[in-house]
Amino acid sequence: MKKHLRPALSTLVAFLFLCVITSCGAKNKAQNEEANATEQTEKEPATVYFTQEISPESLVAIYDALGVKPSGRVAVKISTGESSKSNNLSPELIKNLVQKVDGTLVECNTAYGGNRSKTEDHLKAIAERGYLDIADVDILDADGSINIPVRDTTWIKYDMVGSHLPNYDFMINLAHFKGHAMGGFGGVLKNASIGVASADGKAYIHSAGVVDTPEHLWEHVDNQDGFLESMAASAQAVHDYFKQEGKDIVYINVMNNMSIDCDCDGNPHAPELKDMGILASTDPVALDRACLDMVFNHEPSEGDTAESLKERINKLHGTHTVEYAEQIGLGTQNYTIVILDPKE
Repeated sequence: MKKHLRPALSTLVAFLFLCVITSCGAKNKAQNEEANATEQTEKEPATVYFTQEISPESLVAIYDALGVKPSGRVAVKISTGESSKSNNLSPELIKNLVQKVDGTLVECNTAYGGNRSKTEDHLKAIAERGYLDIADVDILDADGSINIPVRDTTWIKYDMVGSHLPNYDFMINLAHFKGHAMGGFGGVLKNASIGVASADGKAYIHSAGVVDTPEHLWEHVDNQDGFLESMAASAQAVHDYFKQEGKDIVYINVMNNMSIDCDCDGNPHAPELKDMGILASTDPVALDRACLDMVFNHEPSEGDTAESLKERINKLHGTHTVEYAEQIGLGTQNYTIVILDPKE
């Protein structure tokens, strides 16, 4: 298999090896100063698998490493991208994994207009991207929403998800890790919250529980931490839903084409950070934290810098989503990295 390696490979390997030895996620300096050491030592570290290779074969390999066998009807949650210029995961990359598990690609309509706000238009866009060539696709909220319970009711009292969600017993949350214009960054937590939410549910989360329809949504997006905490709460709701007896869920982040803009942006800023690899875990908090740590600990070189992405995350308080998700009991920021790449 051909490997896609970053130029500063020795730096990355050294950083990941340190994570293995210490059995915890390294944090940037500012976060280290604020971290509560007692809380970290109380929690067992989650396992996060890592491969530098970004290929159809390595995506299957890292999924297999999780050791969680699918059962029943399998949903593979992706973002289908707003335009042909968006940086969504390509059908060629994900095809082997989706077909291995006999999965259905699932998405929900958007709350902001564009070419994916209506099911008919969304399916047309999906076909244009080539996803229908590799698997069946289901727009989860094509027939509206259902409410599932949330444990944390600080802002939202329920999670509004696509009404087709009960058709599935197993979910692979297959996210593209990148920046985001409102959340700072997008990974598996966003893919579970905003991604699985119906169009109405997206409005409910973005407004931190103020409105439950896209109409007038943008008049109620001034509570940034409330929005981030609503994302954590709704991600936990989806996780809990798939942790019922007979169901399960796993999480994968692909760190490629890491623009500061989300795949919902039809004209995203060009990525300034080189591809890093694929990470996977059964703990979504540990997984997003590990990816954030790789970004914040990145050593820049010519044509390879994380500064713009870090600035976007910091400006929007993006790491708060992960911190709050841990606070409400979704997972832990403590993790151990297991490197799948063969030693060279």
